[in-house]
Amino acid sequence: MKVLAGNSNRPLAEAIAAYLSVPLAKASVRRFSDMEVFVEIHENVRGEDVFVIQSTSYPANDHLMELLVCIDALKRSSARRITAVLPYFGYARQDRKPGPRTPISAKLVANLITAAGANRVLTLDLHAGQIQGFFDIPTDNLMAGPVLTADIKQQLVGDDLMVVSPDVGGVVRARNIAKRLDADLAIVDKRREKAGVSEVMNIIGDVEGRRCILVDDIVDSAGTLCNAADALKKHGAKSVYAYVTHGVLSGGAVARVTASQLEGLVITDSILATEAVRLARNIRQVSIAPLVGEAMRRISEEASVSSLFD
Repeated sequence: MKVLAGNSNRPLAEAIAAYLSVPLAKASVRRFSDMEVFVEIHENVRGEDVFVIQSTSYPANDHLMELLVCIDALKRSSARRITAVLPYFGYARQDRKPGPRTPISAKLVANLITAAGANRVLTLDLHAGQIQGFFDIPTDNLMAGPVLTADIKQQLVGDDLMVVSPDVGGVVRARNIAKRLDADLAIVDKRREKAGVSEVMNIIGDVEGRRCILVDDIVDSAGTLCNAADALKKHGAKSVYAYVTHGVLSGGAVARVTASQLEGLVITDSILATEAVRLARNIRQVSIAPLVGEAMRRISEEASVSSLFD
């Protein structure tokens, strides 16, 4: 197998390559003066099983275009199989029509990746499971649950833990974590008046005197998490932590988390951390490199990926 890295998250790609004991393929992924993407692969990939690691995080369009051009370069270089490894799949939140005359951009991006020449996709904690069906090629959706659960067991010991879903849509994800921890489950019932603005309405479950762990797939503006933390504290929670797979953390999100009731926010390195994230007193990263690397190894060896979560 060969591993090719785009520019979106080089440290993660290097960590995955180190886990696999495979050097990153020699390639140039750069820009012309007008910012057009140019890719040149400096080693033979004919007949090879190639994995392209690229999160489509900010700037999402640039990184998506890098991914597409890398796939096309590999296809035209006669690679035997091309797997697009997207630790973070951008546009995943646009998975349905929320109103008239709106796009389903997740499906469009799936079509672009397929048309570019990818043979299969490996990604992590899709915002909605049905996005797997948007692809006409095999798609493996890894779960960060085991990685997050291992960190919770290491950092937060005790029988007073309560796993909390910040909204009704995340109950399945939160229940999976709660089952692994043998902990109780609570739900934040919220009403969203418009995109990017959330209002916490009620807490379903008794959180008084409990250490609460909010579990979600994406933290962007952090408004939902911070409002949920406030509501949990008002309902008597002893402390509130958050474990989230993808730390988008755009705009003033880091400052919002730092000033919030959250004791700590733990995110994975699916998205390259900004300087603000690295310096924040209550934000910490855990690595998904072993999880993604093991899945890549199993795909290359035609072994089971789903058994990773048994």
